[in-house]
Amino acid sequence: MKRLFALIAVTGMLFFMASNAVVAQDEAATQETTNAEAAEQVDMTADPVEETAAAAEGGKSLHSQLKQKFIEGNPTFMSFVLIALILGLAFAIERVLYLNLATSNTKKLLANVEEALQSGGVEAAKEVCRKTRGPVASIFYQGLDRFDHGIDVVEKSIISYGGVQAGLLEKGLSWIALFIALAPMLGFMGTVIGMIGAFDAIEVAGDISPSLVAGGIKVALITTVSGLLVAIILQIFYNYCVAKIDSIINNMEDASISFLDLLVKHNLKK
Repeated sequence: MKRLFALIAVTGMLFFMASNAVVAQDEAATQETTNAEAAEQVDMTADPVEETAAAAEGGKSLHSQLKQKFIEGNPTFMSFVLIALILGLAFAIERVLYLNLATSNTKKLLANVEEALQSGGVEAAKEVCRKTRGPVASIFYQGLDRFDHGIDVVEKSIISYGGVQAGLLEKGLSWIALFIALAPMLGFMGTVIGMIGAFDAIEVAGDISPSLVAGGIKVALITTVSGLLVAIILQIFYNYCVAKIDSIINNMEDASISFLDLLVKHNLKK
């Protein structure tokens, strides 16, 4: 799982570097296009149909629009927001995969353990738990491993190891929560910096005009929206993980009670 997380993080960083390269290329291409348009004279008597077709062909795709907004929103602040998104998604995807792998059919596991206890005793039941994936099987194994010490010891072992497994399930959620809080803060920081730039331009010019204020306000709004979008995306993953953890813990507690009842019945039959 650590290798998977590292792979996701490296892939994200490579994507981030590639995006910066594309942004630089777009800026150069935009500059060249602007110079070419300035050097050429537009024919005012051109056919309206041809002008409409040219305008349609010049329509930008969604990917191009996103890159353009990334440039307009000040790449410095937008880069930090993008890094928060990449790292947050890396932790979120790792948790989603881990939690789905940790989900198991507890009823089937209980039935297999009961059958193994009746046919082969505690050692056979332990072997069933070894071959089963998930925290519930691990808890069962810890209880079976201390079966000779009595039911009270088994119960305490199940409770203690259940807490350990719950901690493993919740591992990494704090990092997702950090990036959920950090992304809007970075966006708001860009907002403040953009407004400061707008007021600086007003101070230098000594006049309030829409052209002076528009640039700073545009940067402010783009960074704010970007930070909020990152937080919304990560919040969805966070809530999914929390709901999944609650479901797994509930299954663990319910299965543990049934498991203790099963051990008591097996102990009485001895």
